[in-house]
Amino acid sequence: MNNKAMALVIGLTAFTNIQLTAQAANIDAGKDAFESCRGCHSAPGYSNVYPTYYVPKLGGQVPAYTVAALTAYKESNRPHGTMKANSYDLSEQKIENIAAYLATVTDGSTKANANGGNAANGEKLAASCLACHNDDTNAGATNPRLAGQHANYMERVMQQYQSGKRKNALMQSMVQGLSPAEIKDIAAYFTSLKGLTATK
Repeated sequence: MNNKAMALVIGLTAFTNIQLTAQAANIDAGKDAFESCRGCHSAPGYSNVYPTYYVPKLGGQVPAYTVAALTAYKESNRPHGTMKANSYDLSEQKIENIAAYLATVTDGSTKANANGGNAANGEKLAASCLACHNDDTNAGATNPRLAGQHANYMERVMQQYQSGKRKNALMQSMVQGLSPAEIKDIAAYFTSLKGLTATK
């Protein structure tokens, strides 16, 4: 191997190592930034005080969705005082770091709290939901994972899309005609699946 080729190999190896180190640093930074969130999001079955619903599981969530969610809370496009208070001063980089970290957390508690809905009927009702919410975790995925999420949290989210408190034209159109019983059954179906975990 000539000197130019050797220099190129060494340069590429060094660049790759720098990239991997930077990625690890972002995940580590995200873990540190998430510390203030652990009080709620790392306690399996922990409930929001009012209205009462289980705090969502975040482990293994799609990074792009976590970024979108945190940004929505930061910009007051989602109604939740505590989340607004915890996200208003997050930089874009810190949000990206938190999202990258949460995507790596797949060994936490998988326990999801059910709601007594009919999961079999929910599976039928959720057929159109699965085009987007199909548990895709590949690079570039943007739609949130729902498998294994707490049922009454998902009920709350669908109700917020129905009322317009959460802004998303597609989601609003998807849930607009659903009855409370149908929402309950869809949530029961996704809760019955394995997927998201609580963070440790």
